[in-house]
Amino acid sequence: MKISFEKYKGIHPGAILERELKKRNLKKGPFALSLNEYPQTLNDITKGKRGMTAALSLKIDKAFGLEEGTMHILQAYYEIETEKKKNNRQHHPDFNIIRKILFWDTDIAKIDWQNQYQAVIKRVFERGNDEEKGELLKFYGKNKIKAVTGSTEITGNSLPLMTDHK
Repeated sequence: MKISFEKYKGIHPGAILERELKKRNLKKGPFALSLNEYPQTLNDITKGKRGMTAALSLKIDKAFGLEEGTMHILQAYYEIETEKKKNNRQHHPDFNIIRKILFWDTDIAKIDWQNQYQAVIKRVFERGNDEEKGELLKFYGKNKIKAVTGSTEITGNSLPLMTDHK
């Protein structure tokens, strides 16, 4: 069996293992015991609570007829994707300045500050105080603020007023 890694990159190998077990009509417990592993270990992996070790990967690869290291490579791709997401979360404005109440309808920690910058800027400039607006000015820069708010009068800490864009 040959796996194309492209469509599985970033997916926890436990999810792929779960899918394969269902496809082959195998139960997790007996399958784990056939590999000389604890059923709880396999259950934790399929729920994404635990990573795939190299030793277990080799056992699963052999049992499913996969190329050696397949499941371990999927684990590596998953860890890379997880690390990328973690690094993206570190790129946000100072939460000591931005009040969470401005984003009452969403989890502020899950906002993609780069892709959702227009909505963030609009929200803060409509409802935020001068300190919060200044923080966004520092975080996004004058050009992004100008593009979203329509103001060309941004110098230092002076802040634009929202204009009507339709």
